[in-house]
Amino acid sequence: MKEYELTTVIHPDLEMNLEPATDKVRAIVHDAGGKIAKEDTWGKKKLAYQIKGQDFGIYQYFEVQLPADAPLKISNVLNITDEVLRYLLVKKDEKAAAKKANDKEEE
Repeated sequence: MKEYELTTVIHPDLEMNLEPATDKVRAIVHDAGGKIAKEDTWGKKKLAYQIKGQDFGIYQYFEVQLPADAPLKISNVLNITDEVLRYLLVKKDEKAAAKKANDKEEE
């Protein structure tokens, strides 16, 4: 399994009850055969441009481990999920993570 970073922008109207939208993203990852290693909510932020008529979005970040066929499955489902305005799924940069670990050891 390879490591990926998934960042989602959730519809701002869900701010008061964010848990169902987060559970839906978790379920999408688990249904594709993935595991969530780390999860972080960055909060509500102003978007650089309107997306689906919205000026704000709630950012969530996930570090996930996925099998080879899972990124396509996750992308297909997130494209039609109403709660998610945008998403970005990228392979984790192993060199940057190793450099960051070395820098911490030197301090």
